[in-house]
Amino acid sequence: MATLKEFEESLREHGMHMALALLERLRDRDRATRTIKPARRLTGQKMTPELARSILDLHASTGMTQQEIAFKVGVNQGRVNEVIKRGKWLDDDPNAPEAIARDRAKARLRADPVAKRPPVQRTTAKGTAKRGKAATTARRPSPQGQLIFGDL
Repeated sequence: MATLKEFEESLREHGMHMALALLERLRDRDRATRTIKPARRLTGQKMTPELARSILDLHASTGMTQQEIAFKVGVNQGRVNEVIKRGKWLDDDPNAPEAIARDRAKARLRADPVAKRPPVQRTTAKGTAKRGKAATTARRPSPQGQLIFGDL
């Protein structure tokens, strides 16, 4: 299946200027009726103890699902689950596990936003460990399916 760009190039090669003009008019008409739609994904709010309490209140007082609550409050559904099931984010304690994890993640991002991961350590058939590109060297072909004429 040819793309629109390839179709245009073909029309130009064959000198079909009327077809190109018609295509351009259709594009202009499309641009005139095009509307800008809002983004489907919403940026999540920062989890605070007040927001966690409002999530618990919505969960207790309404029959809304976690997904509906998440959409209404503007947070990730996983955060709603954490609040309801484990009581996370209900206190403003800086020593809470979720606060410590958040601070560590922010510190990592500030230190090196494009942190490189260490090369994956792979073990060969002999049990020795290799790192990085050395682990992707050519392997010896398997003798399976090959005829061996040694003892005949």
